Amino acid sequence: MASWAALSPSIVEYFEGEDFYRCGYCKNESGSRSNGMWAHSMTVQDYQDLIDRGWRRCRPLQFQPSKSHKKVLKKMLKFLAKGEISKGNCEDEPMEPSVEDAVSSDFGLINKLDIHCDLKTFNDDLKKSLESEERKKAKREESNEITRSQDVEEKLGSGEPSCSVKVHTAPQPGRGADLSKPPCRKAKEIRKERKRLKLMQQDPAGEREGFQAQCQPSSLLPPKTKSNQPKSLEDLIFESLPENASHKLEVRLVPVSFEDPEFKSSFSQSFSLYVKYQMAIHQDPPDECGKTEFTRFLCSSPLETENSPNGPDCGYGSFHQQYWLDGKIIAVGVIDILPFCVSSVYLYYDPDYSFLSLGVYSALREIAFTRQLHEKTPQLSYYHMGFYIHSCPKMKYKGQYRPSDLLCPETYVWVPIEQCLPSLEKSKYCRFNQDPEAVDEGRSKEPDRLQVFYKKAIMPYGVYKKQQRDPSEEAAVLQYARLVGQACSERMLLFRN
Repeated sequence: MASWAALSPSIVEYFEGEDFYRCGYCKNESGSRSNGMWAHSMTVQDYQDLIDRGWRRCRPLQFQPSKSHKKVLKKMLKFLAKGEISKGNCEDEPMEPSVEDAVSSDFGLINKLDIHCDLKTFNDDLKKSLESEERKKAKREESNEITRSQDVEEKLGSGEPSCSVKVHTAPQPGRGADLSKPPCRKAKEIRKERKRLKLMQQDPAGEREGFQAQCQPSSLLPPKTKSNQPKSLEDLIFESLPENASHKLEVRLVPVSFEDPEFKSSFSQSFSLYVKYQMAIHQDPPDECGKTEFTRFLCSSPLETENSPNGPDCGYGSFHQQYWLDGKIIAVGVIDILPFCVSSVYLYYDPDYSFLSLGVYSALREIAFTRQLHEKTPQLSYYHMGFYIHSCPKMKYKGQYRPSDLLCPETYVWVPIEQCLPSLEKSKYCRFNQDPEAVDEGRSKEPDRLQVFYKKAIMPYGVYKKQQRDPSEEAAVLQYARLVGQACSERMLLFRN
């Protein structure tokens, strides 16, 4: 492994222009657009900075699993403990969330607002009820229609509903409920309101304040005991299994290097699993799933492995997280561990175990792993899931891992996804930064300081361009500088020949 102090610089080649090709998700023949750059070598810091100029991240430190996430974890625990297999349909794309998660996450803020609105409406109704009660009491005193013994206090203490409380009778057949009136309350709630009304008449100022405090819904009050706290992600994942458990699951972190004995010894089994996954899930023909394609795609990382005194024990670089069930690999998560994040690259798994929702399960394990690394390396606090495509169900599931952020494509600042969704519903391309004056602070301001690797020599672009006669080359270099930003353009070496 390379030491932190003596690292070779990143060397990249940039391919001019923008390519349009078929999108594997929406199937549009020209729906995918990209700028190409080939990395001969790449430091983890440069890759971290490039990610922060074009990807999406999740905040795992505040992450709480949703209902469907918990179901997946419990499903795995039941399978490991008792061998139980879910009777539900096996998922071809197990990364997608359930409808209940979409509702709970997208409308969580609305529900909170509804709670406050209901409390305000309830207090307004209470005030009107008191005023109505006073008017009726005065009217009774003037007309002497009711004796003094039947005053308001006795009525409030009786079992009969007070005339000041809004009690709704059943609607006439065919007419339905009267929507102009508040919904009916339970008898218990009505009795409580009567009691509060009585106390408020005795001490209006003090009891009203006390009533408001007692009326707060349980969701807004602090938990009474620690036992009321929901289980953490780690509690759900690492729940203890019985000694006679039916299965054993082990997750191994293996560096992507043929010099690593564990990676080398498991390569054949990992490759066979990849072929099985690609052919079954993505319907790839056998000639597109060869060992060469697999190695180039998932085993030949340009990332330079680095060890830092303050970094994680495993170091930085590219890794395979292998999921071993009863002695065989059933899934492999390909990840990059960087200075500030864990970046999820790819997952392939055994289709025979689709009933375990391994896509969701592996993502949750990777989030838990990020939190584990954070304990040793505090600055490593994000989990990147790659591109987010709002209009594509196969990519939209990433929005259910919250709290999370999307990167503004113009100013390159992270914006909470809740603020981005309304804009994405209206347009496929959006500027998420709401400040119209904001600009890309990391943009290339001095392109002549860009570093070029030419004829085995390193030089600033300002020196290099004096030796060139092709004016079209400058446009490509400036486009590269705009995309990678000033900091990366000064650290990385742009290869020219």
